[in-house]
Amino acid sequence: QFQESGGGSVQVGGSLRLSCAVSGYTTDTPCMAWFRQAPGKEREGVATIDGNGRTTYSESVKGRFTISKDNGAHDLSLQMISLKPEDTAMYYCAAENLVPCTVTGDAPVRWADFGYGGPGTQVTVFS
Repeated sequence: QFQESGGGSVQVGGSLRLSCAVSGYTTDTPCMAWFRQAPGKEREGVATIDGNGRTTYSESVKGRFTISKDNGAHDLSLQMISLKPEDTAMYYCAAENLVPCTVTGDAPVRWADFGYGGPGTQVTVFS
């Protein structure tokens, strides 16, 4: 099971830290990811972290978001700073044994590639 938390409403330029509590997932070297979906838009990959700790970020969040593993590399976090109104979306965590594990390049991961994901947490950025 996956359960996201930490969402909320924040002013432009503010920060939030999202967490994803993972249980019952036993893959040793998963690809873990954060996705987001804004109203009327497709769900997009925001960041990934693989079993070796390598991270990738979408261009829209690079330099502002940091993905990390916690709790013995079992839970997942997303630190978000310098938030913008366009970051407003429902955020989801997911994990799967995927290679490559990336949101960039010619073969970015898609939500449909993941067999395990959470119900989401809402992030709203207002001016």
